[in-house]
Amino acid sequence: QVQLVESGGGLVQPGGSLRLSCAASVSGSIFSINTMGWYRQAPGKQRESVASITSGGSTVYADSVQGGFTISRDNAKNTVYLQMNSLKAEDTAVYYCNAEIRIWAGISWSTRGEWGQGTQVTVSS
Repeated sequence: QVQLVESGGGLVQPGGSLRLSCAASVSGSIFSINTMGWYRQAPGKQRESVASITSGGSTVYADSVQGGFTISRDNAKNTVYLQMNSLKAEDTAVYYCNAEIRIWAGISWSTRGEWGQGTQVTVSS
């Protein structure tokens, strides 16, 4: 069973900061995690990619968050973080964690993408 558990969302004033965390766990299987990332979905809009990070530490950011958000990960803890600084009202959304997980299925590896349940981030005065 694969589980992604997010935390760290909340209400913050414009210009403030929040740090999101997402911990991945897989029970009963040998596994590894490739790329991990954060997505967000604002009301009435499509889900969009915010940032991603490979197991080797290479990062990609959406243009809208470049310079304000920082993604990082702790491979030993299977956890990805998103440090969000200088938050704006337009950053208000539900933020979802995503992970590409390779699981040993007994005779071969299988790869699957998993999503967290989402955490609300609201930027408002």
